[in-house]
Amino acid sequence: MSQFQLIVTSIFGFFILIGVILFAGFKTDRNDVEIGSVLIWGTVADDVVDEVLHDLVDRDSRFEKVKYEQIDDANFDSILAEAMAEDKGPDLFFLPQDKIIKHQNKILSIPYETFSLRNFKDYFIEEGELYLTDTGILALPFMIDPMVMYWNRDIHSRLGISNPPSSWDTFFAFTKKVTDKDENMNILTSAVALGSYKNINHSKEILASLIMQTGNPIVVREGEEYDVVLSKDLGSQKTATESSLRFYTEFSNPALDTYSWNSSMPNSKNSFLSGDLALYFGFASELEDLRNKNPNLNFDVTFLPQTGDSKNIVNFGKMEALAISKGSKNPVGAYTLATALIKGETLLYLNLLTGLPPVSKIILAKEPIDPYQNIFFKAALTAKGFLDINKDETSFIFEDMVNSVVSGRRKLSEAVNRADLEMNELLK
Repeated sequence: MSQFQLIVTSIFGFFILIGVILFAGFKTDRNDVEIGSVLIWGTVADDVVDEVLHDLVDRDSRFEKVKYEQIDDANFDSILAEAMAEDKGPDLFFLPQDKIIKHQNKILSIPYETFSLRNFKDYFIEEGELYLTDTGILALPFMIDPMVMYWNRDIHSRLGISNPPSSWDTFFAFTKKVTDKDENMNILTSAVALGSYKNINHSKEILASLIMQTGNPIVVREGEEYDVVLSKDLGSQKTATESSLRFYTEFSNPALDTYSWNSSMPNSKNSFLSGDLALYFGFASELEDLRNKNPNLNFDVTFLPQTGDSKNIVNFGKMEALAISKGSKNPVGAYTLATALIKGETLLYLNLLTGLPPVSKIILAKEPIDPYQNIFFKAALTAKGFLDINKDETSFIFEDMVNSVVSGRRKLSEAVNRADLEMNELLK
């Protein structure tokens, strides 16, 4: 066990014990609990959270002393760490799935005696299980933003293509038919933005989706320890990451028929908005932005393509969950608030405000009439994420992994092994 993991394990174990004592005998359905003052921090838009809290207070006046403070994402980690060191932190904070490892030592875990594992699994979508440990719940899922595929209807109909590809296996033929190049190999219309990194929105999440679709979770938790399995032999998935990386990078190789993108092209979202890109891998939260930036763009949305022979349906999902701060002066009030915010009426109101699907499987079981929401609801059920060690550092590692293969500096196996090694180094 590394020094980093030893420290995390000892601190985390202590606060699990404290959590068991604090929450002993406490039930989520009690209405006689005094809430008191509860301060929430997060990077979620304050207009959204304030509206949700206002709606909650209208239904239950006990929550009138709840306050939310939005903090800039670039500064959130340092502000949270400094505040908690000075015993001035929040009672509750929003914990995104890519910061679970980073902030787990700041969290008061919810014991399974208080919120049972069975109830958690029955209520929340599967990605929420990233917040589960052997002894308790790090945070209660609140928001999910699943990755989907937006497609240009005009490009498809012009070429006689009824629907976009649903399987990666058909992408090669699709790309050859759609991508238009001039005599100098300049790309005029691109089928798909894959193969580079910086000018592709959500490149890390796209590549992570490809890898997770093979069954490789990227990072695994064993007790309170973590292990990067990017290059590990996982039974039949021995070369899964290499295969995913090969597929991703082939679209930027000018020597191949699949060539449809390169690092000198405009940003992928801008290309889609200008009508020069047939497919755009984005998140559900981008729907309104796409509509507003180009009202004349004729597009639709569908699911992220999957590996043809796999039954493991995966699309990346960005999740926000409610974590109780270990420095909270009012942990019971914070817990009561968290459980109120994940109830059906609140999640439905959140869906109305944001257009994002609920995190509750119970609500998702009802198929919406709206064609976009229909896709988003189903994509939420198959959303996945991974236990990111340090989201900025791993983004650099993924970028180097892609660029080293595209430039020919490393073979596929070398690039994957190096990425695995560098990610494991972050755990030390």
